[in-house]
Amino acid sequence: MMAKLLTPEVFMIVKVVLVFFVVLTMVAVGTWVERRGAAFIQDRVGPNRVALFGKFRIMGLTQPVADGIKFFFKEDVIPKNVDRVLFVLSPIIAFIPATMTFAAIPFGRPFEFNGVHYFLSILPPATNIGVLYIFAIGSMGVYGIIVGAWASNNKWSILGGMRASAQVISYELAMTMAVVGVVLSTGSLRLDKVISAQTGLWNIVPQFLGALVFFVAMFAETNRLPFDFAEGESEIIGYHVEYGSMKFSMFALAEYANMITASALFVTLYLGGWHFPWLDQFIWGSILVFLLKIAFILWIFVWVRWTLPRFRYDQLMRLGWKVMIPLSLLNMVVVAVFLAYRG
Repeated sequence: MMAKLLTPEVFMIVKVVLVFFVVLTMVAVGTWVERRGAAFIQDRVGPNRVALFGKFRIMGLTQPVADGIKFFFKEDVIPKNVDRVLFVLSPIIAFIPATMTFAAIPFGRPFEFNGVHYFLSILPPATNIGVLYIFAIGSMGVYGIIVGAWASNNKWSILGGMRASAQVISYELAMTMAVVGVVLSTGSLRLDKVISAQTGLWNIVPQFLGALVFFVAMFAETNRLPFDFAEGESEIIGYHVEYGSMKFSMFALAEYANMITASALFVTLYLGGWHFPWLDQFIWGSILVFLLKIAFILWIFVWVRWTLPRFRYDQLMRLGWKVMIPLSLLNMVVVAVFLAYRG
């Protein structure tokens, strides 16, 4: 009976629903962790009042539910003189790539059941485009920013959108070139091959320089402090100043989804993916290891946000073009020379 139910088509649907549900759940939990983590670091309480049906007031765990209800019922105001079609589409354009990029990432060890081989990623790992797919789809998210800024017909939104676009494009170069070192050492663009190559030693050790560049670029790519110039709350406000209600929440959801995807990609490329001694021998253990590694990186996002001040924009661009890109090039050359010498 189980063999008849677990067909490849049914398993694909289950994976899509499961990944989408887990990502959205992690987004909701991430907003709670962000606020509780800020309170912990700043020695204050944080959300603790919201209670479901007057009960379950444990550390404000129902705060994400209250936030979701609030966004659903807030008045949806569209200002005059905006491009209504693009104004409505831009949050969707920002949100969809943030969730689609997770499709190529293996989140657990493959297994065989009743003679059929099953893999735990939405895209089949046999397609040799895993890394290219992630960067191609992920780079589309910048259109949500610039389209939303342009459609708002607000000079401050346009300024915020332009500098956010320049920031994302600049750090994409460093991030992509940092990953070239992993691709060279693995000899494949397939992420399952990248994970298999880290069975004994994770890439963060031999390719620490590339991992460092990728890690710093993650903060700029996801618009997180100390590089949150896309929002810029203390100055020009940013590209989404005219947005409210669910449209604004979709921009926030896209940011957290991007953080989850970037963390999952860092874990896959440099922290061994779902590998961990003993636990990765089991399907549930490999999935649990992968999720715990992602949670660790996400906590670092929160930790850094409430520890470091925001850079100046000229410092951000100087760091990207004069430090990160040269370091990524150096890492690529070192890896290539080492592989040529070893071969």
